[in-house]
Order: sequence, then structure tokens, then C-alpha cells
Amino acid sequence: MVTRRRALGWSAGLMAVYGVVRLLPGSRDVGVGWTVGHLALFAALALLGVGLHELWRLGGRDSRWGRAWLAAGWAGVTAGLAQAGIDLYANAVSADREARSAVFDRVRSVPGAQPLVYDVVPMLLYVGLIALLVRLALRRATPWWSPALVLLGTLAMGASLDYLAVGAALYLAAFLPVITGGRGRVRPVPSGA
Repeated sequence: MVTRRRALGWSAGLMAVYGVVRLLPGSRDVGVGWTVGHLALFAALALLGVGLHELWRLGGRDSRWGRAWLAAGWAGVTAGLAQAGIDLYANAVSADREARSAVFDRVRSVPGAQPLVYDVVPMLLYVGLIALLVRLALRRATPWWSPALVLLGTLAMGASLDYLAVGAALYLAAFLPVITGGRGRVRPVPSGA
């Protein structure tokens, strides 16, 4: 059973799987490699959504800012899931890369799809994730370096998707104090704190 805290670790692990699969020859062509990688990404994002809720819960439930960061993170997760779902669909219905590109072009031509699914809203995942970790670090529930490592991992992945596995490893290192209970045993902040 995947607990809410372990969901963070599984998410990073599956993100690393996606990153490694992307580097394999033929994985960007229509076929099994693309599907396996994107299924790993889809599962990683779903588990990260569970993990975001746990980070919010650990930081205390009565904060408007905490709820705002959770909502931002979930909006980003939702956009990422839509993007991965579109990628999986396009791969399933296409005979080759050209046909898959045509599917992507049709999706991107839908008004609002580009910012909602690809450009703007997905970034909210990282904003919410980092903010929730900063919130925990300020309350000394996690070490200061947890949000710093997530920021470094995000920057690495943003620089090149070839660094997805590196970013995932940094995420895992950042999440370890939460997964294991870290210093002083991470506990939820009492309501109203």
C-alpha cells in the first residue's frame, strides 16, 4: 500500500523511470517506449497530487495560503495529467511520428489549450510544490534544503528533458525527510498554528 508520504517517493521514482525511458533509442518514436514512459509520467503526476495533499496536511490545514498553494499545485498536476493523457492518446492512434505530430497540432489549435495544458498552468505544479515545502521548512518540519533541492530539480528538468532522471533524484532527496519522518519526526501542525 502506498501511504500519502510514500506517494512522494513513488512519484519521484516513476518520474525517473520516465526520464530514463526517454533516453533509450526509439523511445520517442510511436510505440511501446513512448507509452511506457508516458504511463510512468501519468502515474508519477497522480502520486504527486496525493503527495501535495500530504505536504499541505503536514503544514496545517487552517491556512489560506496553504490552501492556495495546494490548489495551485493541483491545477498544475491536472494540466500535467491532461498533457500526458493527450500524449498517450496521440501515440495510440498514430502510425508514425508525423501522424502523432498532426494530433498534437490539432490539440494545440484548440483555443486556450496551449496555456492551459502546455505553457502556463503546468508551472503551477512547481510553484505549489515549492511553496508547500517552504511552508514546512519555515515551521522547521523539514530541513531548509528540501525546497532548495526541488527548485534545483525543477530547474534541471526545465533546462532539458534529458535531465528528468537527475531532477527526479533531487526530488527524492528533497522528499526523504517527509517520507521517513525526518528530523524531529515530521508531524502535522495543529490547526490554527
